Amino acid sequence: MTKTFRNSRTALLYILPALLLILLFVFLPIVLNLYNSLFRWNSFSAGKTFVGFEYYDRLFKDPVFYIALKNNSLYAIISLVFQVGGGLVIAAILEDKLIRRFQPFFRTVFFIPSVISIAVVGLLWQLIYNPEVGLVNGFLKFIGQSEWAHSWLGDSKVAIYAVVAVSQWQYTGYMAMLFLIAMQKIPFEYYEAAMIDGASKIKTFFNITLPQIKEMTIVGMVITVIGAFKVFDEVYIMTFGGPGQSTEVLGTMLYRAAFRNDEMGYASTIGTVIFVITLILSLIQMKLGKSGQEA
Repeated sequence: MTKTFRNSRTALLYILPALLLILLFVFLPIVLNLYNSLFRWNSFSAGKTFVGFEYYDRLFKDPVFYIALKNNSLYAIISLVFQVGGGLVIAAILEDKLIRRFQPFFRTVFFIPSVISIAVVGLLWQLIYNPEVGLVNGFLKFIGQSEWAHSWLGDSKVAIYAVVAVSQWQYTGYMAMLFLIAMQKIPFEYYEAAMIDGASKIKTFFNITLPQIKEMTIVGMVITVIGAFKVFDEVYIMTFGGPGQSTEVLGTMLYRAAFRNDEMGYASTIGTVIFVITLILSLIQMKLGKSGQEA
């Protein structure tokens, strides 16, 4: 018992620095943000005025909040289809015996977009979407579909889809690499048994591959959804919520409240709501993640 206690104290000493850093830079800011959301204050105010839940009431009555929430939700749904679903398909194709010899080349090609700076990606796609000299309209005109040419970032009906498409281009390959790593850990004996039984590639994929990478699929889905509700950079660079408020997301709404309108209390409220949404999704991840503990 004494040895166990001594080992526990030694382990605690090792994790204490990391624990202190997490408390200082993660949990303390969360608590302070929640506290600040209860006050009216700005960058130059000498003090804070307690307003209670006034900002929360204002936020939930603001129609822009629901536009932003809808856009974040749309972002999440499309990202699940393309990043998780598309990444899964790409990984399965790359892991196929016929393609495996070319896998290093394709891994590099698909992974490169995810390491490019968001600022560079945003500016690049602004040029690609340019209605006059952009590649998208140029390609449509080249194949004789000029009527499809569009002001992709200037039309409130399609701008959000144009912005979301950029994220799919950038991160689908990253998700595919995660799935590929998980697939390569599956014992080959499972596939040998399937081949002996005469199972097709599609049946093998659904009966062996998918169940074996279930945990990675769950993690990938949660990471993708949480990322969709925290999105800011690409929207800020490409449209900043416009045209009108058609591409507004919670991140740009928070930025505008804090750094354009200097309403720090209101910005803290938006930040708290984003935290609650991502916390709920994290708890779902923890709940679903228990599925592998019995194995």
